[in-house]
Amino acid sequence: MEIDKTSVRRFWNKHPLICAILKESADPEIARNHIHNYLAEQWRVLYQSDSSEPTLQWGIRVLALRIFRRIISQRSEQLTGFSIVRLLFNLAHEQFDDLPKDLNIGFFEEIDHLLLAIADKSEIYENVPPPSFLKQHGRKAAIQRSKHLDEIAQQCSQYIQRYPHGLLGHVDASRLKNRDRILKNLNGKESDWNNYQWHLKNVIRDAKTLGKLIHLSRDETKAINLAKESKLPFGITPYYVSLMDKGSSRENDHAIRAQVIPSVEYVETMRQYRGNHEPATDFMLEKDTSPVDLITRRYPFIVILKPYNTCSQICVYCQRNWEIDDVLDKHALATPGKLEKALSWLEKTTDIREVLVTGGDPFIMANTQIESILCRLAGMSHITRIRFGTRTPVVLPQRITQDLVDLIAEYHVPGKREIAIVTHFEHCYEVTPQAMEAVQKCKRQGIGVYNQVVFTVENSRKFELVALRENLRLIGVDSYYTFNTKGKQETKRYRVPMARLQQEIKEEARLVPGLVRTDESVYNVPGLGKNYIRASQHHSLLTVLPNGRRIYEFHPWEKNLRLVDTYIDTDVSIHDYLTELKNRGENINDYKTIWYYY
Repeated sequence: MEIDKTSVRRFWNKHPLICAILKESADPEIARNHIHNYLAEQWRVLYQSDSSEPTLQWGIRVLALRIFRRIISQRSEQLTGFSIVRLLFNLAHEQFDDLPKDLNIGFFEEIDHLLLAIADKSEIYENVPPPSFLKQHGRKAAIQRSKHLDEIAQQCSQYIQRYPHGLLGHVDASRLKNRDRILKNLNGKESDWNNYQWHLKNVIRDAKTLGKLIHLSRDETKAINLAKESKLPFGITPYYVSLMDKGSSRENDHAIRAQVIPSVEYVETMRQYRGNHEPATDFMLEKDTSPVDLITRRYPFIVILKPYNTCSQICVYCQRNWEIDDVLDKHALATPGKLEKALSWLEKTTDIREVLVTGGDPFIMANTQIESILCRLAGMSHITRIRFGTRTPVVLPQRITQDLVDLIAEYHVPGKREIAIVTHFEHCYEVTPQAMEAVQKCKRQGIGVYNQVVFTVENSRKFELVALRENLRLIGVDSYYTFNTKGKQETKRYRVPMARLQQEIKEEARLVPGLVRTDESVYNVPGLGKNYIRASQHHSLLTVLPNGRRIYEFHPWEKNLRLVDTYIDTDVSIHDYLTELKNRGENINDYKTIWYYY
């Protein structure tokens, strides 16, 4: 809606009590006190009066009261530099000259839903009668409950079936055709397809070559060309291209294309950062958590070791894109001197129990280089687990050769030392028979394979992550973490409101068997580490900005252990996100409860 006098009055007509309090107040500070008194009375009534209100509805009101009290508090204003009370005061008094220029419908929708919840008008349970089994007992109740659960299961399945995966026969057949077309264009033989070194030699690095293999949209071509002109890293393995549909509609392969084909906006933002890596692009503040080159440490018992800082292809929303100069850059391998210093530091730091070898992608290194690092780490008696962070099972499963698996299995000694692999499947369309075979080679040697997925606009539709987790479990991969998209400027169009991930946890993941939903949803706090989104004691909503973006305060994992600063970050607008989903053909009514996750 356009923010004008009529639309503002229409908004206040829905919330006359708050409007009256604001209008009767001489200034914002008086208004704040009066609103606090009103909320306190509402709180007292909810807790002290007899009520036939269903408990779940009562809980929504209580939560909304708590949130509204917090966002109008002076502490929130001090931490965020923004007064939501002043904005509401100006709106009620129609002081339009004092309104922020970025005020938009996203703000009104946030406040509207919050006030509706306080007034018991959230409509979450509207036209949803209590299940009939609640009035029954014994076998009769069980039979009715089973029918009720059938209905829920069928609704879930309808969503899940919207997302084709790579194990389906017709999808696999189309990819065999893609393989043949790619081999023909790149002058390869059928035997080359199973040779990972052939794929590495034939990484697609420009729009002209890629355009011969799949149809590119005008924007895709423009973005790739702009990236190349700007000397930004771009590259895709032939195998991963084979997972893309030939047409450019992105109907099914949207997540795959978005993973490696940057948007124009991304490229233009990254161009500004070129030559000015810090602090603009070191979003995770790795420089502040690196006691020695190649090492990152944020926790007591685990460190990251980065011996190799490039990959077989470049992912658009990579955490370390600022460190990577090019795909398969010949200077990517750490110098012997740097690596020796890092390993010597690990030898001396005996509190460390686990090392995550990542980068870049360590599995792009030669077997001899991998073995050299493994041998050295295995010689440290205090190291009981070595993890490899790699995307090769997804983008180049041919690299998971029997020789490689046998090599790392030598160091996997139950009872003494564990070797594990953590990979990054982002969508069920990436789950293929070839990926399954790569995973199963590891599993047959007792090596666990786990997945970390980044929750983006490309895999955030209803039950889209459930579809991924189900298929991962079937091929032998355990879901480990779901990461809320980081707040990096270049990837803002991929971001999803944290409320959507909370909604996914409660309303989708929770409905499937426990072994399928084994992951933990987290926000990776710069300089501090993982913050568990599931638990409200780990984060607080501070305010809603005029543009509809929420500001959260994230509490460090050291909470209740050490006195460490919190971290404040600005989320993306729920309204903007729902608009994007609508543009992609989604029924946004399916997401209506998103407003009530904080």
